[in-house]
Amino acid sequence: MKRAVILIFSILILCNNSQAQSASSDTGKVELVQDYKVKALLNKHVEINAKSSIKGYRVKIHFGSDKNKANEIKAKFSTLFPDVPSYAKYDQPNFNIRVGDFRTKLEAYKFLKEIQTEFPSAFIVQDDIEFPKLDLSEKK
Repeated sequence: MKRAVILIFSILILCNNSQAQSASSDTGKVELVQDYKVKALLNKHVEINAKSSIKGYRVKIHFGSDKNKANEIKAKFSTLFPDVPSYAKYDQPNFNIRVGDFRTKLEAYKFLKEIQTEFPSAFIVQDDIEFPKLDLSEKK
């Protein structure tokens, strides 16, 4: 499905580039006329990829049947590590609190060692993780 979307997108861009650019030689400006379908296709591509996840690792800091205790631990973690995402999941009969989005086990292990004093029963689990956030700001 993704390959088909990319192929269609590429064909539309090639077709538009051959016909859509017109340059005025005396002003030095380039005008690009783009079909609305290209933008719709690009938005569809972004939407499909935004829902995707990849295999990775998280650190499980709590599991138990008490929902209030799970929420308490999640709040404590969020206070101590506000930059690290935390996820609450209910797998009957337990509430699980998993934290982080680590692509490698080594990254997860480093973080586990960092939080083990506060959460001594934490351990690493394999999970579907969110794509890392891209930093689009210019770095000098």
